[in-house]
Amino acid sequence: MSNNLIFYDTETTGLIKDFAQILQCGSIQANRNLEIQDEQNLGCAPLPWAIPHPMAMVTNKKTHLFNSNVSHYEMMRDLNRQWRQWTIDEPAVFITFNGMAYDEELVRRQFYWNLFESYLTNTNGNSRLDLLLMMNNIAAFSPDLLNIPLYDGGPAISLKQADLAEANGIEIGDAHDAIADCKLMISLLKIINEKKPELLDYFLNISSKAGVQDAVQKPGFLGLGEVFRREVFRYPVVPCGSKAPNDLMFFDLSFEPEEIFDLDTQEIYSMVQKPGKSGPFKKYGINKTIPICPSSMIDDKNAFDIDFALLEDRAKQVRDNIDFQSLVSQAMADKINNWNNEYDHIEQMIYAGGFPSKEDKDLMADFHRIDSAEERIKICRNITDERHRLFAERLICQFYPQAAPEDMMSRYQALITQRLNEEGPWGSMSKVMTDLETLLDKDNSAETQSILEDTKEFLTQRSIAID
Repeated sequence: MSNNLIFYDTETTGLIKDFAQILQCGSIQANRNLEIQDEQNLGCAPLPWAIPHPMAMVTNKKTHLFNSNVSHYEMMRDLNRQWRQWTIDEPAVFITFNGMAYDEELVRRQFYWNLFESYLTNTNGNSRLDLLLMMNNIAAFSPDLLNIPLYDGGPAISLKQADLAEANGIEIGDAHDAIADCKLMISLLKIINEKKPELLDYFLNISSKAGVQDAVQKPGFLGLGEVFRREVFRYPVVPCGSKAPNDLMFFDLSFEPEEIFDLDTQEIYSMVQKPGKSGPFKKYGINKTIPICPSSMIDDKNAFDIDFALLEDRAKQVRDNIDFQSLVSQAMADKINNWNNEYDHIEQMIYAGGFPSKEDKDLMADFHRIDSAEERIKICRNITDERHRLFAERLICQFYPQAAPEDMMSRYQALITQRLNEEGPWGSMSKVMTDLETLLDKDNSAETQSILEDTKEFLTQRSIAID
């Protein structure tokens, strides 16, 4: 088990993952005892084509970064450097709150934009844990570990980080500050660790693919806990099939296995290829946090309204039926994925264009190492992957506008003009300004009004500069 934990959180210009920019990234390194070893707090200015959304700025309060002299590239370079330093002697578990859906995706993309390795957090022995998904399991099977706050008086619950902190007596401090949110995560885990350290150990162990594969192969069944639309759902499950490289199918033991075994092949195929909350199959990725725990860690033996002995028997039936597992796996393999790789913008292509070649990786390493306009331009021309070559061009035009070749500068200026003047998947400056005026007309606090006015001034100056 890792004794190296890295908590991190981001604050951004908006919510559109392919185009929102990280403005702040806070990271804290801790050991398994949750003792802080080191921390890093980074911030940067918005990119020349970024459109900070007013509500994002009201939430994170980072308008002072509008005037930062730190570039986005410098921030991501320093983040990459620190994380590599922290993991040089021992791989780490990178811990976020809702990071699988957002922070992880943002960091991956922005390493990609800046010619760094995108998958630092889950390669070279590193792994990832999303505390929000862990909290799904805790709400379902170990609600006594934490005070789970009710939403609007109940019975619905809230797993928002700030609500969990308040309900458990944790000083929130500067909410929506990246470092403060990291400390909040650590405080939540300290409460859990004090009462049930084996559960935290279990989730740290299943933060990697190998850990998940080992955990699900152990005898017995698992408790899968989900919170959907603020309602808690509990499923007794057992693995029943897989698809390379990352898909894992669970069978819901609330269903009688023999009844599903007796269905014809087409019916099973249909259920597997369209798993839903009402069916017997639940699909998860082993490369992400799965909100499961072993049945031995479920204290409430009435959690499923089915006797645990019967569930153990059903689990054995599924585990022993190799033909059924093969059929499920084949159904997963035969599913046609309507994955659209046709994108118009390189920000959207992180998963669409494959990995860079060794030659391109070497060139990008040279790009980071050599701080020379002439050399970086040569390196850029030699990168064969168009995505990375265009990102390199953007960096050259930001750093060396006077030395940048005419064709590069032409594409760079066209990018800025497009993003600030046209509507696209990145949003729309005109819509943001309309939203901003609407927000300014509301009865805001002095702080919110000031943030909105600062954002308006920044966006207005940005619009004037491009006219």
